[in-house]
Amino acid sequence: MSEHDTTDEAERNERGYGDEDARLSGRVRRFAQVGGEVGWLAAQLAGSRVFGTRLDRGRHSQQLKTALGGLKGPLMKAAQILATIPEALPREYAEELRQLQSNAPPMGWPFVRRRMRTELGAGWEKRFDSFGREAAAAASLGQVHRAEKDGRTLACKLQYPDMASAVEADVQQLRLAFSVYRQYDRAIDTSDIYAELTARLREELDYEREAKHMALYRLMLAEEPGVTVPEPLPDLTTRRLLTMTWLDGEPLLDAAARAKQEDDQERRNEIALNMFRAWYVPFYYYGVIHGDPHLGNYSVRADGGVNLLDFGCIRVFRPGFVRGVIELYQAFEQDSDELAIRAYESWGFEGIADKPDLMQALNIWARFLYKPLLEDRIQSIMGERNSEAGAEAVGQVHKELKRLGGVKPPREFVLMDRAAIGLGSVFLHLDARINWHRVFNELTAGFDAEALAKRQKQALKKVGLPEEIP
Repeated sequence: MSEHDTTDEAERNERGYGDEDARLSGRVRRFAQVGGEVGWLAAQLAGSRVFGTRLDRGRHSQQLKTALGGLKGPLMKAAQILATIPEALPREYAEELRQLQSNAPPMGWPFVRRRMRTELGAGWEKRFDSFGREAAAAASLGQVHRAEKDGRTLACKLQYPDMASAVEADVQQLRLAFSVYRQYDRAIDTSDIYAELTARLREELDYEREAKHMALYRLMLAEEPGVTVPEPLPDLTTRRLLTMTWLDGEPLLDAAARAKQEDDQERRNEIALNMFRAWYVPFYYYGVIHGDPHLGNYSVRADGGVNLLDFGCIRVFRPGFVRGVIELYQAFEQDSDELAIRAYESWGFEGIADKPDLMQALNIWARFLYKPLLEDRIQSIMGERNSEAGAEAVGQVHKELKRLGGVKPPREFVLMDRAAIGLGSVFLHLDARINWHRVFNELTAGFDAEALAKRQKQALKKVGLPEEIP
């Protein structure tokens, strides 16, 4: 076979990714890669509960992290999200999975070139003034190349091959993991958690949708000088290629470390406030939240502003859900069970009015999250609490939920909780000290659910996103 024939075959194989959503071979390979190890570890865990066999959960959870650690993104991302949901996983497992990072090997230049030809057609390189052959950064489902066009620096995010097959195989593994966990611990009904995670994972495959998410965030944050969002280039974007403007910035951890070294509390606070507004202006004004506050998804500009870099995991909420977040704050502020019941019911917790013990159990975790917002003083996001306080709160909630027969967290709750914990982690890294009470009250003053609904509908329509909310 000639070199030309070999190239043609490779390109034909690459074009085959257009039908990769249904490729059985990709799914079989994924199951073989993950299923054996995870299935055996799950069996060990189940056996320890069902048959009373001894299990070193610390060691076992490390083995699980190792089994998942080589994956390119989907199941790893689901594991990271699960690790932030109180008692969705045992504590030892949540702690290990929080540390997962993607270590997918980069796609080499010959493969990248074929992929780019598949996405943009023959002569694709002529559509750029220059295109970097080496990956400039890694994304959860792909890698980023730096390019130049018309005097502008661009970031081209190219999806790894077989990601659709990987996601479909991974969601089945996720279903298995949930079913095993459910056999021995019924404190949390994970059915809606599973539905939410799988829906978001599938959406992240669609880079054209992510470009619309990016356009939505540019619209929602247009009046925020402390936040910058890249501009998507639709003519250079496909379902598996996302081209956007390149944003220069320093990794957040580096910026935080430098500010600490220089004892610059004002700068740390400034970055934290910009992060707060980047997440919660869209939520309280438009009912939209960025569901993946991972440290790699933003950088810090020289002026202390922040760059948002990834828009695959975006959640649109019903206006009533947003109102419930504010009503629960008011319930704690006013010590009102009536407001708390209304808030939980608006979130989708069913029959809470007839289950006062369940409401009190849920309040343990909610009060932990809301505490810095309720105190009118400058403080860390943890207040005077130590790092064990969250684990203690989770343990109390779990004990009560088991006693009461369990609870079924609604779908919308999943990424809201993830965002709150993830952003809190960012504030801890920054060691920010802010009057969170005043920041929250200034942002939510005069909240109007009907006005939010109108803004939300107009914004979604303008960028071409569906207006139905799951």
